[in-house]
Amino acid sequence: MVETTTSENAYRLSVTEPARASRRCPLWPLRYVILTSISFAGCGHASEHSPHRPDSFVNVNATIPDAVFDIRYASDDNFLGTRVDGYAQPVCLLTEPAAAALQHVQQDLKQRGYALKVLDCYRPQRAVDHFVRWTGDVHDRKMKAHYYPNEEKSRLIENGYIADRSGHSRGSTLDVTLVKKDDGTELDMGTSYDYFDALSNTVDPRITGEPKANRLILKTVMETHGFVNYAKEWWHYTLQDEPYPDTYFDFPVQ
Repeated sequence: MVETTTSENAYRLSVTEPARASRRCPLWPLRYVILTSISFAGCGHASEHSPHRPDSFVNVNATIPDAVFDIRYASDDNFLGTRVDGYAQPVCLLTEPAAAALQHVQQDLKQRGYALKVLDCYRPQRAVDHFVRWTGDVHDRKMKAHYYPNEEKSRLIENGYIADRSGHSRGSTLDVTLVKKDDGTELDMGTSYDYFDALSNTVDPRITGEPKANRLILKTVMETHGFVNYAKEWWHYTLQDEPYPDTYFDFPVQ
């Protein structure tokens, strides 16, 4: 889903990063300020927006053509029930190292009889802002039954499901699941994608049998090739050595 969670930020700080509040804002090359709208935690937003992505991002639809792509935020098939701001086309954009690592994941999975189904990749900051605005419209509950049946929309921010920053905006995080290589049938993971509930935790003890095994297959292969799972979302992975750990881009997905 959403890796836009306050709890996810806390998790990253405690496990993989020193506290960002103690860092100085980095001085990035001028070309990044010109080509993209960049924001930093605690550093504000750049004002420039550009329709062009940096050369360091690649279109994964082209580099892994035998994967299945279902970029939900470019349609109305998502927890908002509408196309999300910044998703001009249903494509997966990732930084070059993340895309290269994902190619190895796909090759490994195919040997096991599976393939990747990619649900989201780079996510512009304007999309994250759309998520936050959506939480404020408490009368729009059309997607509640499918995505957050046990949560009140008004508490999604408070309970850590939505926040104002996402690792997806750094370009090396993606949401994925598995399908059977032969017929494209999606594997049972115990919950749907973007399900706002503790059942989505990767190793929630209530998830057993085949769904548990499927989650662990995905986790094992992704981690083998350099990705780290976010423990609260079975579908969510970030390249461990991501090239832009403090940079939040805002160019559109196209």
